[in-house]
Amino acid sequence: MANTYTLIEAKNLTSTTTSVTFTSIPATYTDLLLKVSARTNITQVAWSLRTNFNSSTSNYTNRILTGSGSAASSGTESAPYAGAIPGANATASTFSNTELYIPNYTSSNYKSYSVDAVSENNATEAYAQLIDGLWSDTTAISSIKLELTGATPNDFVAYSSFYLYGIKNS
Repeated sequence: MANTYTLIEAKNLTSTTTSVTFTSIPATYTDLLLKVSARTNITQVAWSLRTNFNSSTSNYTNRILTGSGSAASSGTESAPYAGAIPGANATASTFSNTELYIPNYTSSNYKSYSVDAVSENNATEAYAQLIDGLWSDTTAISSIKLELTGATPNDFVAYSSFYLYGIKNS
């Protein structure tokens, strides 16, 4: 059971930006937890949040369970998917609630991770997602990048926040 959460780095945006990157992640923890409260200026109700570890955009496999407010679905994704965040067409000033958990991030085995994400919207169309992922790489994770892809503009807006924690188990 985890008993120590240590803030490694916090990023609170004061203007729009296309990506957020945590670099030089120390190898002194057992697990990592990334908490995200974000919104995008993409003209949609919600948009896909992507992540990559150590600048790698390949060797990812995800199983995704989604509730949209009117239906449920599941599927697989081979891109580094990390949930949905509200877009410009969602209720004004609503931000996502997303957690990305990475156990054993320094292990020489493949890296599993899980995501619990909600793209807030005060209407029928809003998304809740649970994601079980695998990065098929044996390298220790030393950087994490978050971005939005496939649309223009594709920025995180001001007041989006990103907190990376290291977790030590006793």
